Amino acid sequence: MRLPLRPLALLVTLLAVASGAFAQHRPPAKPAPAKPAAKSPFTPPAFKITVATEAAFPPFNYLDRKGMPAGFEMELAQEACQRMKAECEFTAFKWDELIPGLLDKKFDIIMSSMEVTSERRKRLGLSRRYYLSPGAFIAQKGAPFDGPPSLLRNKRIGIQKDSTHADWADKSFRRSAQLKRYNTVAEALQALAAEEIDAVFGDKVQLWLWSQKPEGKCCELVGQDIKDSQTLGIGVAAGLRREDAKLRDAFNKALGEMISDGTYKKINEKYFPFALN
Repeated sequence: MRLPLRPLALLVTLLAVASGAFAQHRPPAKPAPAKPAAKSPFTPPAFKITVATEAAFPPFNYLDRKGMPAGFEMELAQEACQRMKAECEFTAFKWDELIPGLLDKKFDIIMSSMEVTSERRKRLGLSRRYYLSPGAFIAQKGAPFDGPPSLLRNKRIGIQKDSTHADWADKSFRRSAQLKRYNTVAEALQALAAEEIDAVFGDKVQLWLWSQKPEGKCCELVGQDIKDSQTLGIGVAAGLRREDAKLRDAFNKALGEMISDGTYKKINEKYFPFALN
């Protein structure tokens, strides 16, 4: 038999029921307004590009310990990217794959010690020159050749056959020196170390790098830099697609700024004891 509720108990029950009903029909609380995200102090990149290199020609381009492209050219590229406000990625390809890969839009810029030639001008939109390694002579230390090339008249000069440096030597010395032709520059340098010839004429950077090795300690660069655009070329440029004129202009502007404000010189001095531009 159920007993009737007492008045106080009945009142408590009615209040509890009313409170539950109100809670079910009460509108949900509004969430607190979100705080605005902190603004980044860095300017977002204007665009993204990929820079390709062979990564097999140190100190101009090579792979570092982490397997990433590095070297003189990659530092120039990174600085140019910052000035263009571009986010840049770097990648390595075999030499023969660089120009086809660029034209197939696998990447956007080639920086791989690519000499400017008339054939490349037809296929690519080349940048301004960003380095030039002149022709130079190397001889035994203490040899009396540290002056004009005329000091080498009647001397034995080693050259790589069928090269632009051989073309210059043929034009400049004609019959006034004994030109000794070798299949490679390395063979000519071996002959110099063995004192079979008096000097070698070739690319300044290549000769200097050899002189820094144990086998090249016998010798040093001598004389004047040789710059002759007709036979030795005008230097190295970056390769871009011809239709990417705006990117080429931005890249050229960045290079010009780097040369003007001394940044190029600082990067140059990290790798070489002489100027390359």
